[in-house]
Amino acid sequence: MRVLILGGTEFVGRALIDAAVTRGDEVTVLNRGTHSLDHRVRQLIADRRDADAVDRVIRDAAGRWDVVLDTWSWEAYVVRDAARILQPVADHYLYVSTRSVYADPLLPGSDESASTIDASADDGDPSMQPSRDAVRDYAQMKRGAEIAILAAFGHRATLVRPGLILGPHENIGRLPWWLSRMARGGEVLAPGRPEFGIQYVDARDLADFILLLAERRGFGVFDAVSPAGQFTLGQLLAACAAVAGSPEDPPRLHWTPEEQVLEAGVQPWIELPVWLPQGVDHAAMHESDVSKAVSAGLRCRPVVETVADTWTWLRSIGGVAPQRADRPVIGLDPAEEEAILGGL
Repeated sequence: MRVLILGGTEFVGRALIDAAVTRGDEVTVLNRGTHSLDHRVRQLIADRRDADAVDRVIRDAAGRWDVVLDTWSWEAYVVRDAARILQPVADHYLYVSTRSVYADPLLPGSDESASTIDASADDGDPSMQPSRDAVRDYAQMKRGAEIAILAAFGHRATLVRPGLILGPHENIGRLPWWLSRMARGGEVLAPGRPEFGIQYVDARDLADFILLLAERRGFGVFDAVSPAGQFTLGQLLAACAAVAGSPEDPPRLHWTPEEQVLEAGVQPWIELPVWLPQGVDHAAMHESDVSKAVSAGLRCRPVVETVADTWTWLRSIGGVAPQRADRPVIGLDPAEEEAILGGL
């Protein structure tokens, strides 16, 4: 295929480039040109927030693409402008959105038919809404971008909504934190019970699925995470302990009732990443129905492979994962963890 990737230098975008090049696709990327890229990729340079610059670069490129792949996570109007510019020269627009666009409460077994939050394709546009605080909300920006793409491409649009994304090159810090924690060894605070299910997708499996949808013209909306019950928190943490733990002081998982963890003031998802307590939040993140994506070809590699490959990558860059500036710092303070474990 002739593939245009908007961005393509971090995490999911990087996985998309790797997968597309491996497939033998003809890959063009459009970004600010601040990172080096695979020599087999054609690069167009423009700041996406400058619609005139994007329009000029696209016109000068004089190309036509089978599919546009977009992972933008900020202002919706940027996607709105890109979709309008690319509509005449692209057959298909595929946007990596998020399951966060669904309205609360998201019940167990929910799928793509669930209601979404209110948003606008103009969210974030400084010329239209300079004083609106909500434009900086991640879910609203993603939903606004979806609306923009549907307006420009209609039935030629695909919205892929992953939830938790893990794997090598993660720039949020969730799996890297658990790996680093296991490398320190000793007693490890593990929340809840090991059999509690989790849903996530390896960025590489997500990229493969996206390109499969593009190749097959899989239009529509797809929730893209592992099937409910396929993986558990216990499997994830055990894999982290196995690959990162030191023989001198192996990590020992201290499974602790969720009520005690919460009473100790631990913040789910942020201080103990991936974990959400049983109830509404857990159902929304880890109990969805993804049978549509599985039927369309989504495949998820074993958890031990995702964990081991992430640990290999993390060590290759000195053990410190990159951190997105727009996301909170992940992880529980060692002194706080020690105090909680000492009081159990």
